[in-house]
Amino acid sequence: MSTATFTSPAIPQQYGVSPHPASRPLAAVTGAELQAPLIQGGHIRYANLDYGASTPALTVVSAYLNEILPYYASVHRGAGYASQISTSVYENARNIVRDFVGGRSDDSVIFTRNTTDSLNLLAGCLPLEDGRHAGEVLYLDIEHHANLLPWQRVPHRSIIAAGTLTETVANVRTALSQGGVSLLAVTGASNVTGEILPIKTLAALAHEFGARIVVDAAQLAPHRRIDIAAADVDYLAFSGHKLYAPFGAGVLVGRPDWLDAGTPHLAGGGAVREARLDSVSWATGPARHEGGSPNVLGAATLARATQVIAGLDHDEWHAHEAAIRSHLVEGLREIDGVTVHQIFSDTPPQDTIGVVNFSLQGYDAGLVAAYLAAEHGIGLRDGRFCAHPLLKRLGLPSGSLRASFGVGSRLEDATRLIAGIQSLKSNGLGWDYVVDSGRWVPANDHRSYPEWAPNTPGTAGAAPCSTD
Repeated sequence: MSTATFTSPAIPQQYGVSPHPASRPLAAVTGAELQAPLIQGGHIRYANLDYGASTPALTVVSAYLNEILPYYASVHRGAGYASQISTSVYENARNIVRDFVGGRSDDSVIFTRNTTDSLNLLAGCLPLEDGRHAGEVLYLDIEHHANLLPWQRVPHRSIIAAGTLTETVANVRTALSQGGVSLLAVTGASNVTGEILPIKTLAALAHEFGARIVVDAAQLAPHRRIDIAAADVDYLAFSGHKLYAPFGAGVLVGRPDWLDAGTPHLAGGGAVREARLDSVSWATGPARHEGGSPNVLGAATLARATQVIAGLDHDEWHAHEAAIRSHLVEGLREIDGVTVHQIFSDTPPQDTIGVVNFSLQGYDAGLVAAYLAAEHGIGLRDGRFCAHPLLKRLGLPSGSLRASFGVGSRLEDATRLIAGIQSLKSNGLGWDYVVDSGRWVPANDHRSYPEWAPNTPGTAGAAPCSTD
């Protein structure tokens, strides 16, 4: 059965004759009208509800990329015209990103591959005393693997998050009061449920007990304004691919002393003052950790995306996102067998970003995701979201479903998802599905794909993500 024949849940009309705040995208994104082939035949506009994994590029950013591509060249030591332009663009990107997050004038801005790379870089810069780490890294069990696994290589301690934010903050205070912590590592917003943590409060706690704080803002930065100086955050990491910019660029912003004394993240050209056959004098500043030729276009488009996001009207931005989220949550909760998951019972709705995590009783999450994609043209995420300890604690060891959205989304996307789940409950699957390379896929899939695409699109090559 084609999605186009469904009677979808009505779009709320509580805004009278004025347009609903989420009836159309808040900002234009590349690929917004992409047509997805349906397994039953025909095409439908692709409903992208997987922003939490990677966002589409803003059309403004795509246009900027095309504008600067002719000037693309190697940076920093090229005397040529294009090299001079590229160097200027790359270095100015640091200032733009620093301003975007409310950085201090002396904060280092280091471009990396992604948030994971940024946090691994910081893990190599933890202070040492007599060759040993000066303290432990403290983190919660709700973290994405990017903010979990790097700290397991150094002295560390974990805390089980309580059922409420209030209790969790109290537990963090207790752990910090025991001493010996050099760094508190926390997420800005959960990539699983979208719940926002009280960063300013946690930063104050860390400093009260002589520790610093790093915030994984991969999910927070695309949805909320951040001011690390006002919140007194020491380090912040986020990624361009989750902030409407193409290419693999991330960034670490923070206090320079640890970074200037830490182990260079990439040993190579550009990171040194002087290299000898058997020794080296390392540079300080961002260059110390940016060995090799940098991702100029990634840094430039990331910076341009931050300018667009910073220019959004705050009230319109939040109203757009809140309208989609509330409509989706309410619609899903009305369906028998659907559970919407959250970590804390006291999280206010306004302190949740555009992420909704749910499961459907009696159905494997991967099968539901494959069904929604093949029969309804809806893309969302299933699995354990690189947050295995949290999923296990939530009673979801085999995974759940996550719908995520942003400035390019519209209320219709949420309405279609609700309709798709309703149809599954009422009518069952409209096609046969099999497991291939560990993933559910439609059996006998004869849909056509672009000429340049592989003949067998899929997810082969990903880690199995099936055992603890």
